[in-house]
Amino acid sequence: MKKEIIQAAIEQARKTMNENIGGPFGAAVIDADGTILSITSNSVLGDHDPTAHAEVNAIREACKVKGTHDLTGCVIYATGYPCPMCLSAIIWANIKTVYYGCRPSDAEEIGFRDDFIYRFIEDKRQDKDILAIEEQGREECLVLFKEYDELAKEIY
Repeated sequence: MKKEIIQAAIEQARKTMNENIGGPFGAAVIDADGTILSITSNSVLGDHDPTAHAEVNAIREACKVKGTHDLTGCVIYATGYPCPMCLSAIIWANIKTVYYGCRPSDAEEIGFRDDFIYRFIEDKRQDKDILAIEEQGREECLVLFKEYDELAKEIY
């Protein structure tokens, strides 16, 4: 079944890639019982949305299908090793297993730039040429955080 699922992700990515909707990235989320919840592709160009990566799109669709933000027990298949944003989305969704096709070096070889984000994270977010991060308004924001905590809402 794994081979058929990754093949379906490849075909979805090929379709939208050839329509200039996104790159060579496809993803599928499979429920614990083997049900296919979503098969999507990268749609960054078509949606004009830098977050519309295949894995994020697959997670969004799977969550809608299941009616939850928690994909515990699901697995995700991707045509490429997930970028840092997609890895974060996968972790936030409580997906514990990722099957991927191409390595980060394969994506870098054809011009994708995940590597500089990995380096930024590894360098403890200190490269201001990539991104400047500065604390601002902490005291005011802490009030908001305290209000949320006092409401005893679900932590996700």
